[in-house]
Amino acid sequence: MSSSPDSKQVFTLAAAVLATLMFCLESSSIPVILPTLETALRGDLKDMQWVMNAYTIACTTVLMAAGTLADRYGRRRLFVVGTVGFGVASLLCGLATSVTLLVAARAVQGLAGGVMLICQVAILSHQFQDERRRRRAFAIWGVALGFGLGFGAMVGGAVAALLNWQWVFWLHAPLAVLAVLAAWLGIEESRDPQAGRLDLGGMLSMSAAVLGAAYYLTQGGELGFGSGVALAVLACAGLSLGAFILIERSHAQPMFDFAVFGIRRFRGALMGCIGMNFSYWPLVIYLPIYYQGALGYGAMAAGLAMLAYTAPTLLLPPLAERFAARYGPRAAITSGLVMLGLGLLMLRLGIEAEHAGWLSLLPGSLAAGIGLGLTQTPTTNTTTGAVPRSRAGMASGIDMSARLITLAINIAAMGSILLAGVAAWLAEALPEAHDAAALRALAEAIAAGGDTRTSEAAHALPVAVMHGALAHGFGWVTLYGATGAFVFAWLAYVMFGRQADEARGDVDVLCRETDSSPS
Repeated sequence: MSSSPDSKQVFTLAAAVLATLMFCLESSSIPVILPTLETALRGDLKDMQWVMNAYTIACTTVLMAAGTLADRYGRRRLFVVGTVGFGVASLLCGLATSVTLLVAARAVQGLAGGVMLICQVAILSHQFQDERRRRRAFAIWGVALGFGLGFGAMVGGAVAALLNWQWVFWLHAPLAVLAVLAAWLGIEESRDPQAGRLDLGGMLSMSAAVLGAAYYLTQGGELGFGSGVALAVLACAGLSLGAFILIERSHAQPMFDFAVFGIRRFRGALMGCIGMNFSYWPLVIYLPIYYQGALGYGAMAAGLAMLAYTAPTLLLPPLAERFAARYGPRAAITSGLVMLGLGLLMLRLGIEAEHAGWLSLLPGSLAAGIGLGLTQTPTTNTTTGAVPRSRAGMASGIDMSARLITLAINIAAMGSILLAGVAAWLAEALPEAHDAAALRALAEAIAAGGDTRTSEAAHALPVAVMHGALAHGFGWVTLYGATGAFVFAWLAYVMFGRQADEARGDVDVLCRETDSSPS
């Protein structure tokens, strides 16, 4: 069955939009059902961290290879493989009867999701050659991205409340079927005849570094952060990172070309990418725990409450683009991160209010969401626009990898901080008879936000003590996130430099690259 060029573009865009919705909904709809999963699968806080991190780390791993594989074997072919894999993995997630099985299925989801994500951009760029149609296609794709991230919590909460938690995963299966059908009807196969060989050493060394850091932060409290085992894991992570740097510096076609870090606009925008994923996005994972564990909201009510935090990410990008065009990316990114930091401080005040509720958290949630909305699009456009067109794909890969690596590490870090804050509150509120192990187990039961009746000690506590402990822990988490946002705002401001210096420095870097390139 043949299709006209226009209908092919419609089907291609439909495939990309459906895949984007799946990827983003899977990232943003799961946090709101984590307390339900913790109860249904008899997990704890560390288990829920790995439910999220398995997806993120696996996605980071495959991003480094998917671009090269797609260029070599065909972008449509790899997109279809990734989409089918995502649908099958989603079915397996819903069928999981234990945390171990769910984490394994989530890892497969992350691998498939990374393939879908990296192929979409290349497919849209190849299929939409006309500049006007390309801008419109990417605008529609961006709306789907914003909707998936902004409304995922509400969708997840509603599906869990009306059906059950399994359907939060299963709903991706029919979407995957539609995406594959649209891809078959619309996407034209494309390859890069000059595609380089797979950088397997770089992929494995970076994955080991991220996995080691996440494991240290997640399991360190139980093992002891200064224990021999924990320090050995941290040392392996550091050695893996060092190996990655050496491999990339010596590789003929590296995934990470360190030469682009000499471009000021690229460095400054990258600090914006890291700042967002240091503070805003990890809190998306944990904030539903506060709404459900401390405020007693159900999954659907928590999803609705999360809209104030996430909806601005859908509404603000057009304003952010105009702001960046008028005042420059330095102003847009740094002011966005500062707004994000202020929003998290306001969120902390709302959590600590005498009668805390969605209304006391509303100002901070909106301010943080606005800050993210002002930062997100300018960072992406600047990282890819700061380098020559021939390096745009590599720059996009660095951008996405930096986001996911930072997210994976800070999901683990925020979980450890939340647990430490809850334990600190309990240490003051409870009798001295509780030993350290019992106190930690109690803190884990409360911090997980699930059904504390699974812990006899937690069930015996007054509700006010449990809620106070959880609020105290979230006060620590929001302070950590706000501090990170301010620090990376300052780093972005410094690395961008003044506009005249920035432009001159970027030209110097590009000239050196041109001079050193083979003729």
